[in-house]
Amino acid sequence: MKYFRVFLAVLISVSILSTGCSRKWHPSKKVYKVKPLPPGHAKKITGSKSAKPYAPGQQKKINKKKGNGRSRS
Repeated sequence: MKYFRVFLAVLISVSILSTGCSRKWHPSKKVYKVKPLPPGHAKKITGSKSAKPYAPGQQKKINKKKGNGRSRS
């Protein structure tokens, strides 16, 4: 019985000491969105002379010229 009281006292003291020193971790609240590269930067990276193929409005025009993917039979 004496050892049980000692064990219980040690257990309670360890639990109190360990909870008093704990620090709660909170994740960052900032959310960063990944933005697409501007056409000029894409041009510089690839070494192209024109930024036209990298502009979002120009992609439609390029895809229309190639066809809509349907085969004619």
